[in-house]
Amino acid sequence: MSNRSPIRVLIIEDDSDLAANLYDYLEAKGHQPDSAGDGITGLHLAITNEYDVIVMDVMMPGMDGFTACRKLREEANSATPILMLTARDTLDDKLAGFESGADDYLVKPFALKELLARITALSRRQLKDTSKQLISVADLDFDPNTLEVHRQKKLITLTPIALTILELLIRRSPNVVKRQDIEKEVWHDSPPDSDALRAHIHSLRAAIDKPFEKQLIHTIHGIGFRLVDSDEL
Repeated sequence: MSNRSPIRVLIIEDDSDLAANLYDYLEAKGHQPDSAGDGITGLHLAITNEYDVIVMDVMMPGMDGFTACRKLREEANSATPILMLTARDTLDDKLAGFESGADDYLVKPFALKELLARITALSRRQLKDTSKQLISVADLDFDPNTLEVHRQKKLITLTPIALTILELLIRRSPNVVKRQDIEKEVWHDSPPDSDALRAHIHSLRAAIDKPFEKQLIHTIHGIGFRLVDSDEL
């Protein structure tokens, strides 16, 4: 165990054996787990307590993970990183998870070591405020002080990972940011499968570009992405 502070983790999982296994493993590693056996109880704990990371199953009694995640983001305005656990592994399933507000996705069965790596990456992830000035590209504005994003003066709500990706793109604009650089910024040394970044970019585009006339996020095939006014291309 390093000198880092213990990570406060909420485990929302209806499989009691798996939940106990995760709880014991995290506790043995020096972290502070809490647990709930259904979506409704988990949502209540997530709203009434402070956690560094929430680990949430998708298929649960009472309330499924997608619904609980969406309620946390939209109704409770929670920005706590959420790691989804599920047996579903298609891109559509992952997109559904990310669109409900999840930050990362781990497919069952998984190694406990990988779970801890994902949890650690989510707990470490934070926007590095290297400039207090408003950063703008075309009609898109990012405020490092409030972490608010506006386009055409309209507030845009993003998940924590989407916000991290956007900040990296906007700070390096108009330069191209390589895929591996984005993955390292978001997941550090534990990148997920290739679909995860694709899904996050898809969600970011849906929020940043789709409602507006001008596209700002551009794919550089085989390399990465860039955020730039299309008039400058």
